Amino acid sequence: MKITSAELKIMATRRSQYPTDLKNEFLLVGRSNVGKSSFINILLERKNLARTSSHPGKTQTLNFYLVNGDFYLIDVPGYGYAETSKKRREKFGKMIEEYLETRKELKRVFMIIDFRHKPTEDDVLMYNFLKYYNLPVTIVATKADKIGASKKEKCKKQITDTLDLVVGDDLVIFSSITKEGREEIIKKLEDLIIDTI
Repeated sequence: MKITSAELKIMATRRSQYPTDLKNEFLLVGRSNVGKSSFINILLERKNLARTSSHPGKTQTLNFYLVNGDFYLIDVPGYGYAETSKKRREKFGKMIEEYLETRKELKRVFMIIDFRHKPTEDDVLMYNFLKYYNLPVTIVATKADKIGASKKEKCKKQITDTLDLVVGDDLVIFSSITKEGREEIIKKLEDLIIDTI
């Protein structure tokens, strides 16, 4: 699949604002500052489509990116950022929950974590939360360029063991610097879209 177009179509905070065109949707979740915006930009081959920031917690809406006029990638507020107020965290939680509970168009969740570190308590909670809704999940382990080849297997095992991945869920090693993993994700999106036609 070649990415021919990508645009931020809708910024939603509630169900009534979601797209109504019944296109396939893929959700991106991850801790604040884990590299979701870089992941989107590299995946869609657009330099500044998703704004990267040195300040965590910038995304405060569900951002629906329409890709090739064919499907949506949805970026949601990052979790686990200590300086986000409790009230705002609750609001984000409700926003995401409302989406997960009602969205038939959602085909898969891409959960972005940092390859260099053991998944945090928040990562484990998010993974279990997604499994509660029986959603298929691909773990995207970013910043792979910062890990030496000899340590990669150890890091992979640490992730799969900590999250206790269920059958059908998988792990993709990704780097926004070397673009490792990009083709694998594109192929996965392509296969999932073909499956639903």
